[in-house]
Amino acid sequence: MQTTKGLKLADILITIVISIVFGIVYKLWGPFYYFVKPFGFHLDQLIYGMWFIAATVAFLIIRKPGIALLAEIAASSSEFVTGSEWGLEVLIYGVVQGLFAELAFAAFRYKRFDVFVVSLAAIGSTIGSLIMDYYKGYIEALAPWNLTLFFVARFVGAILISGVFASSLVKALEATGVTQMVRSASKEDYDQLDR
Repeated sequence: MQTTKGLKLADILITIVISIVFGIVYKLWGPFYYFVKPFGFHLDQLIYGMWFIAATVAFLIIRKPGIALLAEIAASSSEFVTGSEWGLEVLIYGVVQGLFAELAFAAFRYKRFDVFVVSLAAIGSTIGSLIMDYYKGYIEALAPWNLTLFFVARFVGAILISGVFASSLVKALEATGVTQMVRSASKEDYDQLDR
């Protein structure tokens, strides 16, 4: 159980370290994204959810307000510094995606940590990314059936990667005891992850 609501320096530093790792993953994920794109059926959108995972993993570990937003900003900054093919645009996406994930956690007053809430945060990040895509002009020309397939693939991928996989990853970390450096895992923590 957390004892303070505010962010401590340790919380910020741990979030940034987690985010740097995911920023490198984001950078490495770009070529894979372009590799699956030619196969069609919006397979690239099924793996798009990886770009939201820093927010959900960091929040599941730290469990405090502001962590999801900070994690996505730090991860997108790390991706940018490592030479993202999308340039400064990744920073804007990171802010928007992190903000929408943060809103999902805030809706439950930062007290629920189960797969459902984490999946809602992934959906929130997806909505943020789609708003940015629309603003940038990436999706408005798609035919309605193609746009529907695009949306479904991105939402499903986000739920599977940034929701279900993120929860499983943190649960595995908790089982090893790694997260006890940040907070001790109680039976309630495990029960929340099993929902």
